[in-house]
Amino acid sequence: MTPFMSDHYMALRLAEKRVWDFWFARDGADYHVFYLQAPQELAGRETRHWHVSIGHAVSQDLSTWEALPDALAPSQTSGDWDDYTTWTGSIFKHEKTWYLYYTGTNHAEKGLVQRIGLATSSDLLHWEKYPQNPLVTTDARWYELLDLNLWHDQAWRDPWVFQEPETGLFHMFLTARTNAGSSDERGIIGHAQSTDLIHWDVLPPITSPGDFGYLEVPQLVHIDKFYYLLFSAPARFHSDRHYERTGLRPVTGTHYLIADHPLGPFRFCTYNFLVGEPTGLFYSGKLIQAPDGDWKFMACYQFAPDGSFIGELTDPMTVSIAETGELTVDWQSHQLTIPQMIAELAAIQPV
Repeated sequence: MTPFMSDHYMALRLAEKRVWDFWFARDGADYHVFYLQAPQELAGRETRHWHVSIGHAVSQDLSTWEALPDALAPSQTSGDWDDYTTWTGSIFKHEKTWYLYYTGTNHAEKGLVQRIGLATSSDLLHWEKYPQNPLVTTDARWYELLDLNLWHDQAWRDPWVFQEPETGLFHMFLTARTNAGSSDERGIIGHAQSTDLIHWDVLPPITSPGDFGYLEVPQLVHIDKFYYLLFSAPARFHSDRHYERTGLRPVTGTHYLIADHPLGPFRFCTYNFLVGEPTGLFYSGKLIQAPDGDWKFMACYQFAPDGSFIGELTDPMTVSIAETGELTVDWQSHQLTIPQMIAELAAIQPV
């Protein structure tokens, strides 16, 4: 499989698959991107999310990508913890080993309970799942367990792993929900800690609830004097309290919090989304440092204005950073390419 390229704003499009959530691993001059993917014909959310694997591509400029062999797929052994899905994760390199943490669900629980597992590699190409998976499960002391009267799943997914400079401890931020409060306000970033990247202690949430039903695909980035905690949220999962406080119309996209330390406390620098609009065109946004040292923003092209799923990655977008720490992304021009994008996509495979 090779990417289908065109001359408009589009970094990665696959001829046979549609892609969405993604994360990076940088190895020298090479940027590796890992992403959720499903067959082109399974564009609807209720099908693509349950027929998912983790794809892999490499680039040296963040715009021209070469597809590589897939990284991970659900277990073929019935009854395994991840025999249904392998969902969003992140990659961390320690010494000579790459650690890929990912979200798994199983058929026995109908994919409703999420856990975190690990695969490792020495070359980013050949991955071996850790035999004692799953490694990190939720803790009812602080986090909501499955209750379909409150929410549609048990949220414990999208692990983002990093090392704290001061202590050398490893930390994992996750999409989770607190176990108290109004259902539409329970979204928080969960937290776990490790000394060896294998054994993890679940800790209280790293953020406060109140604004969203969930905060998806977190990313922590250190730029100059601030730490930025990115997350994505759909318009439908903004809380009533968030609207009452901000007066802002809910949009879908990528937001961020800011802090002076990697473990917070995190605060809103602005209530405006970093990249957001009503139809959900951009999602799962990430910041990445380009070869020239400038920071860029990339996202998944998610939903077209007619509601159809696009499923490809954007080209890098320019990021501006104010002295106050506020971020701005030049993303509006990327909207102009949508009619051309949809036509090209239809030429590959009918939507």
